[in-house]
Amino acid sequence: MTITHEQVQAQLTAPGQLFEMEEIEVGGSRIRAWKHAPATFRALLEITRFHGDKVFVVYEDERITYEEHFRLVATLANRLVDDYGVRAGDRVALAMRNYPEWIVSFSAVLAAGAVAVPLNAWWTEQELEYALGDSGATLVIADGERAARMSGSGLPMIVARGEGANWAGVLGEVRTDVTLPPVDLRPDDPATIFYTSGTTGSPKGALGSHRNLGQAPMTVAYAMMRTVALAGRDVSSAAGKRRITLLTVPLFHVTGCFAVLMTTMFSGGGLVLMYRWDPKRALELIERERVTILSGVPTNAWQLLSHPGLGGHDISSLGSISYGGAPAPPKLLERITETLPERTPANGYGMTETTALAVYNSGRDYLAKPGSIGRPLAVVDVKICDPYGTELPPGEVGELCVRGPIVIGGYWNRPDATAETFVDGWLHTGDLARVDEDGFVYIVDRAKDMVIRGGENVYCAEVEAALFEHPAVDDVAVIGVPDDEMGEQVGAVVRLKPGAEAGGEELRDFLRDRIAAFKVPSRFWFRAAELPRNPGGKVLKTRLRNEILGL
Repeated sequence: MTITHEQVQAQLTAPGQLFEMEEIEVGGSRIRAWKHAPATFRALLEITRFHGDKVFVVYEDERITYEEHFRLVATLANRLVDDYGVRAGDRVALAMRNYPEWIVSFSAVLAAGAVAVPLNAWWTEQELEYALGDSGATLVIADGERAARMSGSGLPMIVARGEGANWAGVLGEVRTDVTLPPVDLRPDDPATIFYTSGTTGSPKGALGSHRNLGQAPMTVAYAMMRTVALAGRDVSSAAGKRRITLLTVPLFHVTGCFAVLMTTMFSGGGLVLMYRWDPKRALELIERERVTILSGVPTNAWQLLSHPGLGGHDISSLGSISYGGAPAPPKLLERITETLPERTPANGYGMTETTALAVYNSGRDYLAKPGSIGRPLAVVDVKICDPYGTELPPGEVGELCVRGPIVIGGYWNRPDATAETFVDGWLHTGDLARVDEDGFVYIVDRAKDMVIRGGENVYCAEVEAALFEHPAVDDVAVIGVPDDEMGEQVGAVVRLKPGAEAGGEELRDFLRDRIAAFKVPSRFWFRAAELPRNPGGKVLKTRLRNEILGL
């Protein structure tokens, strides 16, 4: 007899179990939450000390144990308070590659009671300056490359690696008996600001709390255990198996930070970092470190399984390939099942505003319903609403709304955007979806005008605004172009001014100093006729995309 989702949830969330739930009030709404989740980041950090000499972070030939990490974090947290005057609620920006220092810095900022503001390391100087000003950051912790890009900010900087590095001098002696600075933290206190672009092209700071941060790794852990239980395997033995995760996405994304880093810390697993994503290097690291989980976006899985060196490496330790953050093409699931038939594929759905994972599809469910993002996790509620906020019945398409302890309270200094997006405890995601009779969610389209390229959100309005600055451009529409490897590529349909001349390469060169490289269109189409618009003047992008791509 096949075990059901309802039976699994009852088993995992029973009184006394790790995933026991309780009802709490947040922002005036009653929601379910994980009863045994860490209340604050400091509580989570203290838990990690029980993992002691287990290796926590691996980067190239460097290895940091959990105890070493705690000492580094406590030392830096004290330096932030004593030497830089950081106080509870102050914003501290982080801008660097996936170095071990990113993890130490993020942890230290939170442990000091400040708010961590991770910045996109691919941003241009202008984009970085905007986020620093908008967040009101008082200090920057960066690598040499990003520090040079922000040299005009006038803010004090702690620099790790590269030119101008002062990291070692700031830390000084790391004592074995170091303790965390005294700070009074509560679950609803602000913890993080992750920037997410809006449809207007102006980035918004998603303000997450310590509760969000503590609930997130429990949600991911529950998703994994649900998969094990649905497969009929022993949950207790699976929970005791140490997981080694290869991180393939940036830590400045909620997937990398919350779904992977925080979950690794919570479970005592190992985390293998890469200087940059490279499928050949990934195969080498999976073999060398006996990696058990590859976690990232669909592009990472596609490139790994397409690499000609796949057969030359021992990746037998790899038990699961999970991805999210972008649409997963059906061909990817086919490739996983054909190439690595014994592995468990998984696809997740979440947003910056849901502190990463909220809905999950894996194992037998994913094979049976590959077009679905799965069922909501136990503390998460979803509903499908019409434009007036009325809940729709199963099968009908509307806006996906999400509620739970992982949903943030709103945007930093953006009351209007907060009121529009967060209504009566529900997050209005902007994604159009439907729910079937079995409770599985299907994303139909994105109401928000956005392209997701390899897990990176590219907001069309921002790219269009940059293109409109070119003197030859009369009109432009940016669209997503399907791509097996990246999920989508950025494309632009351009109408030039009468008598003007410009080609794709010229426009690309024009954009490179204005927006991050991943936002620059890879394809251009030039059109003499006016772009199709509705009576309100909005470009009919679905129609335009179908015309251009022949869909």
